[in-house]
Amino acid sequence: QVQLVESGGGLVQAEGSLRLSCAASGDRLSIYFMGWHRQAPGKQREMVAMIGNIGTNYADSVKGRFTITMDKAKNTMYLEMNNLKPEDTAVYYCRLRTARTMTDYWGQGTQVTVSS
Repeated sequence: QVQLVESGGGLVQAEGSLRLSCAASGDRLSIYFMGWHRQAPGKQREMVAMIGNIGTNYADSVKGRFTITMDKAKNTMYLEMNNLKPEDTAVYYCRLRTARTMTDYWGQGTQVTVSS
């Protein structure tokens, strides 16, 4: 079983910055990729950024503003979010896909609110 613990969400003014973290743990954990998805009220969940064996990918809406990184030694993923906009307001979810079984795990979500 894999556990994902997210942190770093909060309330920030437009053009501000936040850093999200997602720490993964589990027996014999082997990561294929990790990523951040978000879901705003009334909207579908969407991919924000992903990192791993697939390389690094970003949604067009966050390119140039968000940076995803991973500390492999700590099994921890980060999302540095700069120049935040009100439309970035959403619950941000951490996602992990294991390498052995290609199983997806999700975190509980962390709220990010950007005020104008």
